[in-house]
Amino acid sequence: MSTVTFDSTVLPAFGDDHAAHEALAARPLAAVTGAELQAPLIQGGHVRYANLDYGASAPALTIVSAYLNEILPYYASVHRGAGYASQISTSVYENSRNIVRDFVGGRPDDSVIFTRNTTDSLNLLAGCLPQLDGAPAGEVLYLDIEHHANLLPWQGVPHRSVIASPTLSATIANLRDELSQGGISLLAVTGASNVTGEILPIAELAALAHEFGARIVVDAAQLAPHRRINISESDVDYVVFSGHKLYAPFGAGVVVGRPDWLDAGTPHLAGGGAVREARLDSVSWATGPARHEGGSPNVLGAATLARATQVLAGLDQQDWHNHEVAIRSFLVEGLESIEGVTVHRIFSDSTDTIGVVNFSVEGFDAGLVAAYLAAEHGVGLRDGRFCAHPLLKRLGLPSGSLRASFGVGSRLEDAARLLAGIRQLKTTGLGWDYVVDEGRWVPANDHRSYPEWAPNTPGTAGAAPCTVD
Repeated sequence: MSTVTFDSTVLPAFGDDHAAHEALAARPLAAVTGAELQAPLIQGGHVRYANLDYGASAPALTIVSAYLNEILPYYASVHRGAGYASQISTSVYENSRNIVRDFVGGRPDDSVIFTRNTTDSLNLLAGCLPQLDGAPAGEVLYLDIEHHANLLPWQGVPHRSVIASPTLSATIANLRDELSQGGISLLAVTGASNVTGEILPIAELAALAHEFGARIVVDAAQLAPHRRINISESDVDYVVFSGHKLYAPFGAGVVVGRPDWLDAGTPHLAGGGAVREARLDSVSWATGPARHEGGSPNVLGAATLARATQVLAGLDQQDWHNHEVAIRSFLVEGLESIEGVTVHRIFSDSTDTIGVVNFSVEGFDAGLVAAYLAAEHGVGLRDGRFCAHPLLKRLGLPSGSLRASFGVGSRLEDAARLLAGIRQLKTTGLGWDYVVDEGRWVPANDHRSYPEWAPNTPGTAGAAPCTVD
């Protein structure tokens, strides 16, 4: 295989036809805040932090950070303030709906409701399923590959689940069989797996759902930061995603979709602003977004989410795709060349993926590998079960695996550093002692310094329960 030299690292090339892709991937496609963050190494010294954990929370675009600083002086209460700042904030907040609707190709009458995150959006929709004589009029159908956000909300309503087959084509056939039995009101699917990055054909699934009288909701938390979505063209009824994965701070989420279910559904957050008239023992609820946005909204979260969608919409779509494909191809090819490393996927026939690569290293716990890469190589990536426990069990990874995820702020050298770390691990082993603290692997006798305003701890005190069971 031919090679190219980049940042003093010898990298495999993809062939002459992909030289331009390599050049594009050698630098970030868009500037992100913290791109030059220096991470302390356990053995001493510092290195530029290689952020390969975009799938959890992506860094803010620098344009979005600048926009935040620009609007922050105008931050005030919305909808109920007569003052100058309140009027500006209200205008920014409400216009954010139009921007987000345009970003996903929404229909003119689609509702745009801001929430806390994608999980919140799906829980909101679960309270808006059509009713018949006080009971849900149909069931929700979902696959076992879903993130818990698109799994747990449906367990509180009538539901059915389908076990994904080894092929995507067979899985779609299984969904057709289940839908053909009738009684399904909503098909809930992911746009792209948060575990493996494999993309599902949402237009095909939307047509399938509609053929049998059901609607479809797409969890686009992972898809939206990597691909443009057009719900009008795909005939998708509802789409949900979050700002924290879309290069915006504060983690605001959104649900965009047909208004009838949303206007008739149970108000998601009972409180001020969600009503037409409140009495001591009864209430008349509002319709539209206000029905579900009780209380003071996350104005800055909605505004920065909208601004991030504008930046992504302005990217050259081919460059965006080529940048991501070049990094992913290089990383997958490199991992598969290392003995004892397995790259995981759900479907043998899937052909389109986002910037997510899931893998495991034989003989090493995933959490230990992640701690080693962070401490000794300055590489950040995710380990665990990725809030997708049923899928991890079916993939034969009940204790978890590793996930490298990247985006517009990534560069080829980030993937090269990860590969170098894995190769060193397989060749010479760990360079430091590691212990388990609060369910997480951490370096023993960690002497690295932290910013003066940050707790000087390994950061394990808040380990999620699913990492320690």
